[in-house]
Amino acid sequence: MDYLLELRKYVGHRPLLMVGATVFIFDEQNRVLLLKRKDNECWGPPGGAVEPGEVVEEAAKRETLEETGLKLGELSLYGIFSGDDQFYRYPNGDEVHNVTITYISHVQGGQVRISPEHIDWKYFPLGELPSEISPPIIPILKKILTDFAGKS
Repeated sequence: MDYLLELRKYVGHRPLLMVGATVFIFDEQNRVLLLKRKDNECWGPPGGAVEPGEVVEEAAKRETLEETGLKLGELSLYGIFSGDDQFYRYPNGDEVHNVTITYISHVQGGQVRISPEHIDWKYFPLGELPSEISPPIIPILKKILTDFAGKS
């Protein structure tokens, strides 16, 4: 059973520390793949919680495959994000303090097919990102915009 779901049986909606792996996937035109979540209707990259004993890079690849059907090439560590701007309250009331380990990658194989967690997907140019971004992803995307501005 999913580790976080098991913990929620004991702690309810109280805040949990959650380690997550997120991948910003760029295509040949330097556009980034974002998925629109079903629960909050916000956009964000593929990613999710790291399970106990799981290697973070494997979690990043697993979550990407589960959420998009895509196999990734080499992962490049982009950054680790934590602190107040990584707090999130899910629509169901669950609260988490995220430690988000982010990677940059490109597709190695597969065709996009989104999971039941999502309702849409699209490659966005960095200068044309949607306004409805998942809150913990906003500070990460701001840094990406700064780091990759003008690198089309």
